Amino acid sequence: MVTNPLDYVEPLGKAGASGLGTSKDNWKELIQNIKSHGMRPGVSIKPGTSVEEVYPLVEAENPVEMVLVMTVEPGFGGQKFMPGMMDKVRILRKKYPSLDIEVDGGLGPSTIDVAASAGANCIVVVYLTTSCNQYPSRQRHKRDDTFNILQL
Repeated sequence: MVTNPLDYVEPLGKAGASGLGTSKDNWKELIQNIKSHGMRPGVSIKPGTSVEEVYPLVEAENPVEMVLVMTVEPGFGGQKFMPGMMDKVRILRKKYPSLDIEVDGGLGPSTIDVAASAGANCIVVVYLTTSCNQYPSRQRHKRDDTFNILQL
């Protein structure tokens, strides 16, 4: 999360970013700006945000193309996955079958399949892949497990 997301659109576009997510503030101008730089816009919702708040952004004339459902409170790594957030994923998947739905926070071998089964098709596993004691071998093992789960 950043304070002035508009300040990052052009530099990220020039750097080759394929997409950029934002909160729901100033979304109309931001979505247009993101798309004008060749990226896919997305929006994130925190655990305390109602899923209904993103409907206007997904249904807009110039819509977001992805919704990120935070499965922890944003701010620091190592938090526990919040399974109640899967209700938001299920609701979004039912209402928008072709929408990219991403989840981020507390995901690992015991939670990735829960998220995928709920309808998430984009999984963020930063903490999982950077917290391995024996990084190369354990990271590969966890990555392979993740791919196997997501290929269901």
